[in-house]
Amino acid sequence: MTLTLNIPDPLLRRLETQCADVPRRVLEGFAAEAYRSGSLSRAEVGQLLEHESLWETEAFIASHDVWPSPSVGEAARDIETLSTSL
Repeated sequence: MTLTLNIPDPLLRRLETQCADVPRRVLEGFAAEAYRSGSLSRAEVGQLLEHESLWETEAFIASHDVWPSPSVGEAARDIETLSTSL
């Protein structure tokens, strides 16, 4: 599928002064937010961005600081695990 965004020319020109590849930057922003929200998995982010390896995807996630938030259930399990291990 191809997705087309319409960005007014004056805005696009301004963005291009700060970023050489605006379409890639938009795609990366989408991938980062989709990972943070849990809409895409780590593997799917790598696939979307055509990364060569898991490590490239890990570096992307780290550089964008988009670690997914734990669910309530995950947090409760972590608390239980920590309380029983002390």
